[in-house]
Amino acid sequence: MNLQDGGRVKAGTIVLIGCGQMGSAMLRGWLARGAADRFLVIEPAGPPPAVFDDPAVIWHRNAAELPMDDGVADAVVLAVKPQVMDDVLPPYRRLAGPRTMFLSIAAGKTIAGIARHLGEAAAIVRCMPNTPAAIGQAITVACANARVSDAQRGLADALLAAIGESAWVEDEGLLDAVTAVSGSGPAYVFLLAELMEQAAIAQGIPAELARLLARQTVSGSGALLAASAEDAAALRIAVTSPGGTTERALEVLMAPDAWPSAMRQAIDAATKRSRELAG
Repeated sequence: MNLQDGGRVKAGTIVLIGCGQMGSAMLRGWLARGAADRFLVIEPAGPPPAVFDDPAVIWHRNAAELPMDDGVADAVVLAVKPQVMDDVLPPYRRLAGPRTMFLSIAAGKTIAGIARHLGEAAAIVRCMPNTPAAIGQAITVACANARVSDAQRGLADALLAAIGESAWVEDEGLLDAVTAVSGSGPAYVFLLAELMEQAAIAQGIPAELARLLARQTVSGSGALLAASAEDAAALRIAVTSPGGTTERALEVLMAPDAWPSAMRQAIDAATKRSRELAG
């Protein structure tokens, strides 16, 4: 790996294992930023429908087609489902060495669990991005083991910057709760839009207009939140006129047995499931 003009980190070779929704989003971001000289992509199904027509991308269907020597890659990105991780990892043990960083986005799979397959010498970063990566708006939280060098941490930062913002934690145990909040969080927001649309239709609003109202309200409010220096509670209070319609609706949503309880239960359930996935 080396530094580009402007101080940005650039890798020589990145191996991407799995090119589904998240893997594709990451690859698009890396190509747009010129994050590496070449990308070796392992995808059993072959190139996805949205083919990456770039000479820097070389497609392989399995690990056997890949040069399997220590030093072949600056980073190996594990973008497969956690349920198949234990089956996928063993052939890549030969890539583990001081030069190569492994970066995993598999929910629940711990650094120790990954190291059991790759060896204790492997430099491993475990992280949890979310699906807004598809438009470069992800938030990713990462945690590294002691084998990850400062330079490799910088490379991880550069790779994650291609899909959005990132932060680091030293306590790996926090990643289960992070998964529940931000990893699964987009689904909660989509559910909100879905339920708003259904409720609007129930009030007699035509379906097409109901969808527009729900989607634009959710996306516009998110953009306002992102642009504001105020926290979410302050913005909520600002839009809630005493005695008005919003206040009446929030009396229902903020009842102790409504959203406050449901959200805590949802986050708790997702956190527990992330721990279960560690296997």
